[in-house]
This record gives sequence, structure tokens and C-alpha cells, in this order.
Amino acid sequence: MEKVQIMREVVVGKLTLNIGAGKDQSKLDKGMELFKTITGKVPIKTFTNKRIQEWGLRPGLPIGCKVTLREGEAVELLKRLIEAKDGKLTLSQFDDNGNISFGIREYIDIPGVKYDPKIGIIGLQVCVTLERPGFRVKRRSFMKRKIGNSHKITREEAISFMKDNFNIRVGEGNEL
Repeated sequence: MEKVQIMREVVVGKLTLNIGAGKDQSKLDKGMELFKTITGKVPIKTFTNKRIQEWGLRPGLPIGCKVTLREGEAVELLKRLIEAKDGKLTLSQFDDNGNISFGIREYIDIPGVKYDPKIGIIGLQVCVTLERPGFRVKRRSFMKRKIGNSHKITREEAISFMKDNFNIRVGEGNEL
């Protein structure tokens, strides 16, 4: 009988959705409304820190919005988001630290989300952070520590976790 190592299990740490609107405040308002519809949570605005004169940006200008989900809520929404991608991801969407990022071109591809004429057609970015038990030590305020290399999540472990739990197919760019 194989011994189960609880500390080696990979779990979904958090799911972050974001929309970059640039200077367009109407797109930002539509993005905020979309996140309220999809997640039931109130999103927060993201602000620029730098001045980029060519783009017309100045410090303190709201340029996007995001919402973060954790635990059960994150897993349930992630299932729907992967279904919107037809269960296909590419190798380039996985990084070397157990994170997955992909975009959804139109929110109406997400199962259970209806078209809203007030919002129109808008896309969003999805970032998934995978963790193991014990990753809290790198975020806590008292006695922060680094995660050892043997405990970090590799790209291969992230891919196998996603295949086992979300039935995805992974391939190179145009193979899918």
C-alpha cells in the first residue's frame, strides 16, 4: 500500500481574473460589472504607478480591475473557465513555478454566463496559482522563509495536476 504524502499534494491556491481597460473608463465600468456577474464578488480597480506620456497615463489613474477567488469558489469557476477554452491549453500557458495563465476572448463563451447588452463583448485574463501545503511560510509576516526547491511545483507537476483534476489537453501552440 502506497503511503500518501499530504504535504506533496497540489491544490489551487487562488484564481485571479483581470481586465485591462487603459484610459477607457467605460470599458473599466463594463469590466467591473462583468466580474460582479461572473463571480458575485466586488472587483477592485488597479491604478497606474508610472507616467507614460505616449499612452496618456499618469500616476493614480485607474487602468483595470481584478477579482481574486480562493479555495472552493476558485475551483468551481476554474472548471467553467476551462470549459470555455474547450479543455485545451498550450505549454506556453504554464510557467516554471506552478502558475497557469490564459485569456478568454469573449465572456459569453463561459458556460452559464449570458450576453448582457450593457457590457457588450469583452475578454478577460485568467491566472491560476497552484500551491502545496506549507507555502504560507513565504507570505506570512512573522519569520518569512523561502520555499525549498524540492517543495516547489514544476511545470510538469502543474500539467499533470490540471490533466488529472480538470481533464485538459496540453499541446504546443497550433497543435490544438
